[in-house]
Amino acid sequence: METVRECIEQHADASPDRDFLIAPESGLKLSFRELKTAVDEVGAQLDRLGLGQGARVAFLLNNGYWTTRLFLGVMANNRVIVPLNAVAGTVQLVHVLDHSDSEIVFVAPEYRDKLAEIMARVGRPIRVIETSDEDGPDWPSGDAVPVIPSPLPVPADTALLLYTSGSTGLPKGAVLSHRAVTSGGRNVVEGHRLGAGDRALCVLPVYHINGAMVTVSAPLYSGSSVVMPRRFSATDYWRLVVEHRCTWSSIVPTIIKYLLDRAAREPYDFGNDERLAKFRFARSASAPLAAATLEQWEQTFKVPMIETLGLTETAGTVASNPLPPAPRKPGSVGLPFGNEIVILDKHGRQCAPHVVGELVIRGSNLLDYYYKNPAATADSIRDGWFYSGDLGMKDEDGYIFLTGRSKELIIRGGENIAPREIDDVLYRHEAILEAAAVGVDDENYGQEVVACVVLRDGYECSEEELKAFCEAGVGSYKMPKVIYFFDDLPKGPSGKILRLRLPELIAKSTPKK
Repeated sequence: METVRECIEQHADASPDRDFLIAPESGLKLSFRELKTAVDEVGAQLDRLGLGQGARVAFLLNNGYWTTRLFLGVMANNRVIVPLNAVAGTVQLVHVLDHSDSEIVFVAPEYRDKLAEIMARVGRPIRVIETSDEDGPDWPSGDAVPVIPSPLPVPADTALLLYTSGSTGLPKGAVLSHRAVTSGGRNVVEGHRLGAGDRALCVLPVYHINGAMVTVSAPLYSGSSVVMPRRFSATDYWRLVVEHRCTWSSIVPTIIKYLLDRAAREPYDFGNDERLAKFRFARSASAPLAAATLEQWEQTFKVPMIETLGLTETAGTVASNPLPPAPRKPGSVGLPFGNEIVILDKHGRQCAPHVVGELVIRGSNLLDYYYKNPAATADSIRDGWFYSGDLGMKDEDGYIFLTGRSKELIIRGGENIAPREIDDVLYRHEAILEAAAVGVDDENYGQEVVACVVLRDGYECSEEELKAFCEAGVGSYKMPKVIYFFDDLPKGPSGKILRLRLPELIAKSTPKK
């Protein structure tokens, strides 16, 4: 199966009555047979609107029943879906909507005013279709526009145009084919040994690669099912797992912290509660997971946490720790699944074990190119390999350990310092909810190490206490010289802290110390 439509049709033929999608707020469901009918209906409407093959179709929606129908329906009918990040700033959304050449945008009623502000700055007409999660799109009425129906997609056709989070500058559009989208789902299925009887709980937004590939494409590829609430709620998370007999879920470190903070208030005997017996594992991706947080999760909830690695440009998962009883290594994103991953030094030579270099990736899940950005394409894709910009190393068993992004390295007095090493120490402190080390300009050392933290509710600690804690963990040379306390840190749609925005935050804000 190498196209979205092939996945839908194969499962509609083989298991027509098996549930694919469950929307808990409305109680609406889609079996695979109904999914096939639903995407055909979307295709008929797109034909009627005169949208030809490859037309860009955007959405500004929360997760849910109709979001999933549109997300899959557009791709299955050989148009290109362009998810818009509902929490992004206006400047980025104006860029994405205009740069993508989108012809239509589906919008939730709650984002109508936000979209109007964006549209006023785009400068070209785009058809807007209001879409509620109860009633679906308000399709335009009137006569059909004569159009030749779009041919069925082939593996090389573009399915998804997804923009990076844009931690610096404007986001880049990753062009992902049907082959890449289905390969992204396959890699999750193989990495986690998913079968038709599995059921995912999707609490990450579909406008991000994790939600889109891990908890939509993977169930679609495996013929299993997904429970999709409109938004993440820490209060509802375990209730939804129990009520819908979910077997796994993909989350991010910030969500893990939220769930840990309220664990004592949950009405479940974790590890012994039969209501949770089907829940096999949770997985973490999109942001580094501190080893201390992983350990706390497993001690509290008595279920494995699988750390993984995925990128927008690779249609999600490229590496994963294996499921028990195979060995997992805390702090590692695991072994390659469905990809080749090599670690190269600055001269393009493979690094020996435990030597840090750049992660370079090859596989059928890679982006084709960056949309209308040949310079970025040439810089990142060379001879079929994607140069990720992520720094890391392999151990003697081939497990990958990330140390940061090449642009995020702190260079203090000529010595390279990986900020994640400092992050991991800070996360061991019980008072820390979020933490990120970063380099700031310094006239003596070139850069100096500082850190930004958010405290957990109900906890207190001083700057001096945290600095001493860090010194014990990484030594005085790498210890943050200043620690800034904030109520929140800038994050992308996946919950990943945008480290390169921290110097600006420090400069413009008065920190709480």
